[in-house]
Amino acid sequence: MTQDVQADPAWRQAEWHASRQEWPQAIALFEQLHARRPKDARVLVQLSYVQSLAGGYRAAREYALRAAALAPRDPGVVRELAPRLRTFNAARELDALVRAQGAVSQIPIPVLLSCAAQYSYLNEQDRALALLDEARRADPMFPPTLLARSHVLMYLGRFDEAEKDARAAVKRAPEIAQGWWLLSRLCKQTPASNIVTELRTQLQRPGRRPQEVAQLAEALHKALDELGDYAGAWSALELMCRTKRATLDYRADDTRALVDDLVAMPAGDVATMSDPGARTPIFIVGMHRSGTTLLEQLLDGHPDVRGVGELYDFTSQMRLATDHHCRGVIDRTIVERARDADFASVGAGYLRDMEWRLAGERHFTDKLPSNFLNLGFICRALPHAKILHMVRDPLETCFSNLRELFSDANPYSYDQRELADFHQQYKRLMAHWHAAWPGRIFDVDYAALTRDPDTVMREVATFCGLDFDPAMLAMQERKRGVATASAVQVRNKVVARETPKWAPYEAQLQPLIEALRKE
Repeated sequence: MTQDVQADPAWRQAEWHASRQEWPQAIALFEQLHARRPKDARVLVQLSYVQSLAGGYRAAREYALRAAALAPRDPGVVRELAPRLRTFNAARELDALVRAQGAVSQIPIPVLLSCAAQYSYLNEQDRALALLDEARRADPMFPPTLLARSHVLMYLGRFDEAEKDARAAVKRAPEIAQGWWLLSRLCKQTPASNIVTELRTQLQRPGRRPQEVAQLAEALHKALDELGDYAGAWSALELMCRTKRATLDYRADDTRALVDDLVAMPAGDVATMSDPGARTPIFIVGMHRSGTTLLEQLLDGHPDVRGVGELYDFTSQMRLATDHHCRGVIDRTIVERARDADFASVGAGYLRDMEWRLAGERHFTDKLPSNFLNLGFICRALPHAKILHMVRDPLETCFSNLRELFSDANPYSYDQRELADFHQQYKRLMAHWHAAWPGRIFDVDYAALTRDPDTVMREVATFCGLDFDPAMLAMQERKRGVATASAVQVRNKVVARETPKWAPYEAQLQPLIEALRKE
């Protein structure tokens, strides 16, 4: 059936229109196919993708859910549908899709890897690992399995096991850049034991894709930085930033226009809480690399708080309310359409869709840093939510961003002047939120938190309506997954750094330093 539908002239014509971004024509043809083949999940998946590309959220979500309801078992369809469901935070439907495949031992490895990746994106690392363990049982030395498993084990804090899998992968397939990238994070580089030669060799391999070059360059930067070769480390960092930036479509003017729109947005009515016993979300926001993961880990030690990681759940609710599939956390279309949004429904939907993650805790954290863009909406939709804003030295924050290879989520972070400009817009917006919503946001100073965590966490607990619990400070006892760039360092005890990481690169960072001085 799958081959038949893809051979259909209407399918080929729809794909042609989609390749030319002629979305209405593509959608019409796929809908014709769906009318003729209502039980074909592949057509529904394609409709979901094209609707997303056209900017429509509700229809894209509905088509994905309808495809999942058919419980498809074709491996190709499942591999396409699983990431669709994760895009819409449809965790229950993803679970049902995995169960529909039958005994896990009978699921093809590519399907296991695809579904595990979606669980990992949802910060359900234990579920991801269960599928990856089965994939490894089926083929113990398959490099993609070893690398995916190493990544998840790193998130879970099982670093020795993660290193073992990564080393096995690079031994079997040294050409895969991700393996060396993982080892650069998992292994302390020393003069006696390091991977610098291997990284340089791999960077010279012909035909490397930009993402691979960027991964290897970031790994080389971190290795040379640990070895004290700061000139070599800077050269590697420049290569990473230059390579990654060339792949991105980012304009600082767009960020300034978005912040202008948010500042000009009327405060609007605040939703009335229909359930006085609802759980309390604790949003942790700020710049990336400002200490949000550290704060969440500390809060997660409280017996009445569940740390659930970086989530796009609130953005999903705003996309649903405005019927717009934005790139990233927010865009100007969502701001414009939010004038007519039902914020009571946004808040209720957010809390409802969070329930599957929680047990008996009455509070939970949502630590997507870039939710600082959504604070005006969060204050309206969730009047009982607590908002913690991590504040860190601008240069430390920006340098930490500059040397981190993100996904496509932070395109501003690979050019010093663009990074400084984004930081300025972030500060401008946070000042506006404080003025617009007095008392709703509590600033947490990163330097104070690392110097005196006891005092700061007592203040944080009071703001959040919690009794202080000493268990909050027992960082090394945390077992839950940490799926962020801080996955390794956040497992250690809280320490205050005497010399900032940017200090050896002060001369090269002058464009950033000078731009930040203008704030």
